[in-house]
Amino acid sequence: MCLGAVANEEEVEKWRRGVREIWTERLVPYRQDARGEQGVEDNDEDDVYDDGGGTGNRVGEVAEKNDWSVLTSYITSALLSRLTNNPDWRINTGSCAEQDADHIPGISSGSAEETGFGEPELRFLGIDLKRTWREGAVGRERTEAAVDRSWALEDVEERWKTERVGGGGDVVLGQMQVCFLMVVTLANYSCLEEWKRILGLVLTCKRAVRAREAWFVRFLALLRRQLARGADVEGGLFDMADEGGAYLKGLLKGFKRTLGQVFGDGEGEDVREELAELEQWLKREYGWELGDSFVRKGMLELEDGEQVEMEMEEMEAEDERGEYAPVIVEL
Repeated sequence: MCLGAVANEEEVEKWRRGVREIWTERLVPYRQDARGEQGVEDNDEDDVYDDGGGTGNRVGEVAEKNDWSVLTSYITSALLSRLTNNPDWRINTGSCAEQDADHIPGISSGSAEETGFGEPELRFLGIDLKRTWREGAVGRERTEAAVDRSWALEDVEERWKTERVGGGGDVVLGQMQVCFLMVVTLANYSCLEEWKRILGLVLTCKRAVRAREAWFVRFLALLRRQLARGADVEGGLFDMADEGGAYLKGLLKGFKRTLGQVFGDGEGEDVREELAELEQWLKREYGWELGDSFVRKGMLELEDGEQVEMEMEEMEAEDERGEYAPVIVEL
C-alpha cells in the first residue's frame, strides 16, 4: 500500500472536523487547576479559555507558563553541559554524581559505567557541608566558617566563574532549578541530594545575607515556588510531615533567627517579607510554625490529678540541649 495526496477536499474537511471533535469532547487538560477543584474563586480571565465547545474550562494556562518561567529562569546551556557532563544534556533516573553513588543501592563510586545506564557522572557544584572553610584555616576562622557558610557559598561561585558557567551567584540558583526539575520529571536521587545540599548551604549563611539581600530574596521566592510544585512529584518532593520535613524546617527556623541577628530594626525588609510569605504558605499547607514561641518544658496534669514534668526532646537540636549541648574540650 502506498500513501498519496488526498484529492477529495470534502474528505479532508471531514477528518479536520474529527480532529477538532477529539480535542473538544474527548480530551481533558493534563493538569487541572487545583483552585477550581477546591471551589476557590478566581476572577483572572487569563486562566480561562474557550475550547470551542463553550465550556470555558479553567486550566490555569497562564499560571503554568509563569511557573515554568520562574522554575527555569537561571538555567543556561553552559550550566546544563557542565552538570550533565555531555554535549547532548543526557540524564536519566539512574544518573548520579560520584559523591552520591555510595548511597544508591546497586551503584558504587567510580566509573559511571557501573550505574548500568552508561551515562557520564553528573558534575555538581562541589558543595561539601562538612568542610565549609578554606584550606589551611584554623582556630576561630575555621569555627566561624563552620557556623556561617558564607565563605563556602562565595567559594562555589568563584570556582564556577573560572569555568564561565552561568555567571556569578545565578549559577547556584540555576543548579537549584535543574536539580528540582530532574527530581520532578525523573525522580533522580542524586539531584534531590544536591538540591538539599544547596538549601543547607544557602540557609546557613549569615554575613552574605546582609551583603547580598536581593540575591536571598530571589532564592526564597524560587524555593517557595518549588515547594508549591513539589506536589507534582509522586508522593511529594519529600515527606513534609513534622518528621520528614525536619531538615528543611530546621534550616528555615535557623535562617529566620539569622535575619534577626544580622539586621536591625527597619533593615532587611525585603528578605524578611519574602520569608514571611514562605512561612505563611508553609503554615497554610502543612501547619508549620517557624517561630520559637513554644513551651519546651512544663507540668502536665494526668486524669487522676497527678502532675508530671514533661519536656520536648525533639527540639533539643534547635535549642542545643541534651546530647546537642555544647561541650568544652580541654586540649
